[in-house]
Amino acid sequence: MEYTTTHDGVRIAYDVQGDGASTLVLLAGQANSHRWWDGVRDDFHGVRRTVALDYRGTGESDKPDTPYSTEVFARDVIAVLDALGVDRADVYGTSMGGRVAQQLAARHPDRVGALVLGCTSPGGPHGVERGDDVRKSLARPQPQARRALLELMYTPDWLATRPGPYHTLGDPGMPAHARRRHLAASDRHDTWDLLPGITAPTLVLHGSDDLLNPTANALLLAHRIPGARLHLIPGARHAYFEEFRSVASPLVLDFLATVP
Repeated sequence: MEYTTTHDGVRIAYDVQGDGASTLVLLAGQANSHRWWDGVRDDFHGVRRTVALDYRGTGESDKPDTPYSTEVFARDVIAVLDALGVDRADVYGTSMGGRVAQQLAARHPDRVGALVLGCTSPGGPHGVERGDDVRKSLARPQPQARRALLELMYTPDWLATRPGPYHTLGDPGMPAHARRRHLAASDRHDTWDLLPGITAPTLVLHGSDDLLNPTANALLLAHRIPGARLHLIPGARHAYFEEFRSVASPLVLDFLATVP
């Protein structure tokens, strides 16, 4: 791991892998560290050098008990790019990472080449919220809540043949205050008015059976961002990028190959 310090004095940890001439920033879901990408990261090496960071509050980064937001997380990404001397990078964000990626592309357009938004949402009053039954299942005591989350992330066939460990269920070492701060950052996210100003070539990916972040959000993003491409992966749930990596990763690589 490498480290840099942000404008507000927070130390951010990040990991660099691969040998590609260009850089691909990988942004994880809410309350997750860079380990979120462990199952698929190698797919991009040789074509892109990948950079994955621990959000503030996760992994080896500092965990201040101060307000977090997707805009703050985006500024943390800029600090990492500055530390690496990278003027412009492609960005692939999934779940909350897709929300951070929206902020990056909208507020720092000169730093983003290609943009991939996976299983994410514009947030705010226009975003499509998960159903009450999903909320109730995630609010149950453990281990029922963990099982509910697993079933929202992966299909039964996948779970039946893979007992874990899973890297998409949250950073186990994350303190409670940081979890709350991450949840608040996701809940407050709203880029609806910013999306039409995104100029980066954009690919929107989503599982057709995603109930954790309803698939309708992908259509909203693709309609709202000028020129965005949309691809729904049949049968996939929230963690489409891992379970359906044989479909999703080539889609991303083919898209990146079209962007100068």
